[in-house]
Amino acid sequence: TQLRAAIRRLMFLFAIANLGGLLAMKQPSISRRLRAFSRIRPQTRLGVAMPRRRVHAAAAPVESLDLDTVPKVTYNDGSEQPIIGFGTYKVGFIPASASSAEAAGGSPENAESLGASAREIVRQAADIGYRFFDCAEFYGNEKEVGLGLTDSGVPREKLFLESKIWTTTIYQGEEAIRKQVDQTLKDLNTDYLDLYCIHWPVPRNKHIEAYLVLEALQKEGKIRSLGVSNYAIEDYKALMEKATVKPCVNQIEVNPFLYRKKTIHFFEDEGVRIQSYRALRDGKAFDHPIIESIATRYGKTPAQILGRWCVQKGVTYIPKSVRPDRMRENAQVFDFELSDFEMNILDERTSGDSLKTFEALYRKCVVRDTPLKDVQNGEWLTSPVTVE
Repeated sequence: TQLRAAIRRLMFLFAIANLGGLLAMKQPSISRRLRAFSRIRPQTRLGVAMPRRRVHAAAAPVESLDLDTVPKVTYNDGSEQPIIGFGTYKVGFIPASASSAEAAGGSPENAESLGASAREIVRQAADIGYRFFDCAEFYGNEKEVGLGLTDSGVPREKLFLESKIWTTTIYQGEEAIRKQVDQTLKDLNTDYLDLYCIHWPVPRNKHIEAYLVLEALQKEGKIRSLGVSNYAIEDYKALMEKATVKPCVNQIEVNPFLYRKKTIHFFEDEGVRIQSYRALRDGKAFDHPIIESIATRYGKTPAQILGRWCVQKGVTYIPKSVRPDRMRENAQVFDFELSDFEMNILDERTSGDSLKTFEALYRKCVVRDTPLKDVQNGEWLTSPVTVE
């Protein structure tokens, strides 16, 4: 009897001990409970637990990338352009008025080192594999870009060269526009441009008059395709009342934090392709928890997640860096695909404040560097503009 009682006591104690262990196993860990109060909740949103903050290693360096095989977008005039390009804004040179508006294509506070010349940087980009180069009169470095392309030895027929006419020249009219196009051709060491764009829709019909000059230059063979940049829906509608050639592209800022769905869908429905500047948001979103979480899941960098989102949207992606390792990293976005769930999460990052900031910059930049900037109560300050 005493033996049975002793055995029962031991069994009872054993059961209690095991029950405690089972309860401990079912009890959520501290880290899981903290994640339950986290704004991101990686387990519920992305299906796998991830640290909120993480240091990411850059993609493995390679000498060159096979960017000749990347997808191409087809314009409404039948011409083709690689879906990835190399941006030359603030490459080796910062324009004098660059600090007056970030919407011109980048943030002066985040400009990278100007230690290397644009010539050297562009040659490196071409060596890595970039074939589409996005240039502009405003960038002030087209001659150096042209020298870098010549140094690279890449045949002209394998290059896609884009440039844009600046507000001051648009305002001055036809003679100034023709002179600038000829200068760009000389600086880039080419006898034609694959794509030439109006950089900003300067009001009072100035951008429309300039576009009609570009139509004439296209007929003369100096320009293959025509485009616009920073156009709102209202600007495009006004242009098309007079233009006879539909623009092939509209280059605007596109990233998850400024994703203007209504505008993008309008231009896509019109057959006008979207190009993106600031797709990487000047690095300002690299430590965003959602970007970091997705990057960790794929073993990619935040820059590659932003670039992949852009490409997956069918938007031309134009990253820029003065560092060869980052040039390579930025281009390595074609070996993985984001899920629909992740794309939708990124699609919803644009805030009302972002749209208000965009609108204020748009109204400022359409007259930037022109005499109209000094006009009080100009109609461009209050006229309707679609910001979404």
